[in-house]
Amino acid sequence: MTRKLLTAATLLSTVLFVSHVQAADGVIRHKIPDSDFPISLAVEIPASATVVNLSGAVPRISDGDTEAQTVSVLQSIEATLKSLNLAMKDVIKMQVFLVGDSAKAGKMDFEGFMKGYTQFFGTEDQPNLPTRSVFQVAGLANPDWLVEIEVTAVRP
Repeated sequence: MTRKLLTAATLLSTVLFVSHVQAADGVIRHKIPDSDFPISLAVEIPASATVVNLSGAVPRISDGDTEAQTVSVLQSIEATLKSLNLAMKDVIKMQVFLVGDSAKAGKMDFEGFMKGYTQFFGTEDQPNLPTRSVFQVAGLANPDWLVEIEVTAVRP
């Protein structure tokens, strides 16, 4: 029994070892095994790095669908990061709050969010993927907003 557990643990550590990418800045992004979904399973940050938490960002537009509002929010985050000498590639964690869409029987528009998200993450120009959670919420501070996003970035 012990030999089987040791073999399973060795196999798991081998899978985790080969399913990550270590950047020049020392950040290690673990891929989700056997998946092309554009988020990381886990991200390791070196002790020498500085963690930067951004407050929730909301759309600059108060109309538009979930995709348009997501793009607006991510553009705002991108500008804030740039003002701090960071970039989208430095984002390691994301929390997304989506309001239920009345046109979708009160369900959040995850597909619309993903259309906006994949313009910024998992692209050829910006392949770094954060860990991410997406939550459906009843509403945000402005009833016209459909999206709010918080991110954490790392400065090597």
